[in-house]
Amino acid sequence: MSITSGEKLFYTINYVVLFVIGMSCLLPLVHILAMSLSDKHALMSGVVSLWPVNLDFSGYEALFKETPILRSLANSIIITIVGTVLNISFTVLAAYPLSKRYFIGRKFYSFAIIFTMLFSAGLIPTYLLLKSLGLLNNYGALWLPGLVSVWNLMVLRSFFEALPEELEEASRIDGCSEWRLIMQIVLPLSIPVVAALSLFYGVSHWNAFMNVLIYINDASKLNLTVLVQQLIQNQTLMQEMANTQPEMAMKLTPEGMKAAGVIVMTLPMLIVYPFLQKYFVKGVMIGAVKG
Repeated sequence: MSITSGEKLFYTINYVVLFVIGMSCLLPLVHILAMSLSDKHALMSGVVSLWPVNLDFSGYEALFKETPILRSLANSIIITIVGTVLNISFTVLAAYPLSKRYFIGRKFYSFAIIFTMLFSAGLIPTYLLLKSLGLLNNYGALWLPGLVSVWNLMVLRSFFEALPEELEEASRIDGCSEWRLIMQIVLPLSIPVVAALSLFYGVSHWNAFMNVLIYINDASKLNLTVLVQQLIQNQTLMQEMANTQPEMAMKLTPEGMKAAGVIVMTLPMLIVYPFLQKYFVKGVMIGAVKG
C-alpha cells in the first residue's frame, strides 16, 4: 500500500520533533562530558561547548584520588542490584496470583493495591515506621517502602493475563507444580516485560537521592548520587586540595570536578541501557495491552 502525501508529511513532522527532543536530551550530556575533559583555562574562559578543549583528565584524577567515589560507587551498585532483584521478585509474586481469575479475594487485593497509588501515609509516618522497625541507617529503608511499584505490578499482571490458558492447563496435566510453572514457563515467556521493569526499578535505585539523605546517616553508606550532589553544592573538596595538594588544585576548577562527577554517575546506566533497549518498547507494550 502506497503512502499518501499527508502521511509522508505526518511522518516527517514526527521525525523532526523526535530528533529535536532527542538532541535536547543528548546535547547537555555531551556538553558536560566536554567540560569534564577540558583544562582549567578553557573552562574559565567559557570556550567549551560540545568538544573538549585542551584535553585534560585532572578532574577524574582528583575525583578518584581525593574523594570516596569508589566506595560510593560500590554502595550504588549494591543498592541497585539488590533492590532491583527484590523489586522484580516481589512484583512477580504479587502479579501472578492477581492475574488468575480463580484467586480468592482477587478484586479486594487489587483494589487495596491500587488504593495506595492514590493515597499514601506521607513522609513523617513513613519515617517513624522505619525508625520503629530499626531500619534507619540501613539499606532496608531504601528497599522496603518501594518494594513493589503498583504501576509495574499492573503492567506485569496484564501480561500474565494475556498468556494462553492452554499453557497452564498443559503444564498441570504433565504434573507441573505452581513454582515450576512460574520458573520454567511463565518467566521465560516474560523476559521482555521483566527486563523493561528491571530497567525502571534499576534506574530508580541508581538515582536514589532524597531517601538516602533522609534515612542514611553513615557517610560510608552514602551512594554516588549523594556524593556528586555534595561536590556540586559545596567547595570543601577544592579548599582541602588547595591545602594538601596545591599542584593538583591549580589544574582544577569546581565546574570541571562537578562535570566529572556527573559523568561518572551517569556512565553505568548508559552502559547498561543498550543491552536492555531491545526489550524496552516491546516489554512495555505487550505488558500494557491485553491480547
